[in-house]
Amino acid sequence: MTTSPLVDIGANLTKKDFQDDMEGVLRSAFDKGVTAIIITGTTVIASRIAWQIATRTPDPETMRPRATALDLSQRPKLFATAGVHPHYASSLGEKAMDDLRQLARRPEVVAVGECGLDYHRKLSPIDVQRKAFEAQLGLAAELKKPVFLHDRNASADFTDILARWRSRIVGGVVHCFTGEGDVMKKYLDLDMHIGITGWICDERRGMHLRELVRHIPRGRLMVETDAPFLIPRDLPKGPGVPQYGFRNEPCLVEHVARTVARCRGETFEQLAEHTTAAARSLFSTAAF
Repeated sequence: MTTSPLVDIGANLTKKDFQDDMEGVLRSAFDKGVTAIIITGTTVIASRIAWQIATRTPDPETMRPRATALDLSQRPKLFATAGVHPHYASSLGEKAMDDLRQLARRPEVVAVGECGLDYHRKLSPIDVQRKAFEAQLGLAAELKKPVFLHDRNASADFTDILARWRSRIVGGVVHCFTGEGDVMKKYLDLDMHIGITGWICDERRGMHLRELVRHIPRGRLMVETDAPFLIPRDLPKGPGVPQYGFRNEPCLVEHVARTVARCRGETFEQLAEHTTAAARSLFSTAAF
């Protein structure tokens, strides 16, 4: 394992992509210096599975594989978020909200989300998305946990809603930031953290991020993979290296971190140190 610890703040390990080789995925991440992974919850069911993976709890309903084989000292520590992605906002009824509240109270769940607004695909109606977003901000305020946030093509409404709740929530991270500088400034003005993925490695659409990351203050920047999505396009060719078009994995957060460090004029070790410290602070755990 490398000497500079990293935290992947967003990995979708509940996806079927990881069903057959979870332990290998965790070992590869650990070998690349990843000491903690936060598993993203996107529905009530996915949030429950995320918590079950993080806690190694048997799952008789889904029968999803669990992290059980590795010596605990030889794999990253696992945590979870609990939330409903805006794509699935229509599913967040009263019963689902009660279930989400019970999950979010668990100590292994370090944030409420993934929640927010998505006006790109609009898989749930806009008014329903807004209602679900506010309900989850209310839950975060109630439980005094940070929020794990999603904003796509909705920054005006997103920041307006977030601003109304900002004094009541402890903090949050806008995960997988891909926007422009004016939007990033709005997030930072709201004292939000910014999560950067392999989008920054995409020569077609991510080049603007290479300048913007220089302006994210230390303590407000985090790195993530959003695995199995967004595998970096500029990975070197070689044995055992996943390639673009295939599954992204938490081990590749090291590649993202090295790219971000170069763009910021920092060493990899410096970047790893302050992004890990930022994650430790926001998610209120020394376990990172």
